Amino acid sequence: MAAAQVIRSEWTKIRSVASTVWTLSLAVVVTVAVGMLISALSRSQFDSMPATDRLSFDPTYVSFAGTSLGQLAMIVFGVLVVSNEYSTGMIRVSLAAVPRRAAFLFGKIAVAGALALVVGMVTSFAAFFLGQAMLGPHATRLGDAGVLRAVVGGGLYMTLIAVFSMGVAAMLRSPMLSLGILMPFFFLVSNILGNVDATKKIGRFLPDQAGSRIMQVVPRLGDDTPYGPWGGLGIMLLWVIAALAGGYTLLRRRDAQ
Repeated sequence: MAAAQVIRSEWTKIRSVASTVWTLSLAVVVTVAVGMLISALSRSQFDSMPATDRLSFDPTYVSFAGTSLGQLAMIVFGVLVVSNEYSTGMIRVSLAAVPRRAAFLFGKIAVAGALALVVGMVTSFAAFFLGQAMLGPHATRLGDAGVLRAVVGGGLYMTLIAVFSMGVAAMLRSPMLSLGILMPFFFLVSNILGNVDATKKIGRFLPDQAGSRIMQVVPRLGDDTPYGPWGGLGIMLLWVIAALAGGYTLLRRRDAQ
């Protein structure tokens, strides 16, 4: 099957599954809504903040406060895109139609990744503009130094989260097992490792901790992170490449089941 046919086939599969629309819609709504709420709360409490907190106040990053929840929906999207074929048994039909496993897997990831990128960018820009509207006099502008990089980076971050989840799902095949590992990892384990003094130096190199650096404009006081915004996104990209490589290697070696 030609590459163009593989792309069309994967697009048809993705858009025909109702969970795709729901999970991506949830990612947008949760990210934007929570970002607006936290921005509104930050505006009302700004004058009562300690002086050190006001000095390091990052209005751009505040508007992305909902990303930590919105990324969970992107994880679900990434897992379902890949593992649904295994749970429904369609994987045998798909591999019979596209026997070249690299074309099958990376065609699926290309289509789903492009969709995640569009949704991620729309979400990031919407969260920024609506969050800044809530911040009022404490808002920043898209043209200010570092802001556009952070907003575009927010979209890239959500995209990479989804693609990383696709790689993990390709390795594990089971949607329940994939979600059972990814959800606690990003929602609990990463936060714990990143906030406990004994493990901070390890936690900052995890994919979400490193990748989220791209959304920060104002550095935190006393921050000694050894990489910058693009360096952090680069670390996250390495995690994504490793997950995809693992998924492809196992797909190539295993029978369809």
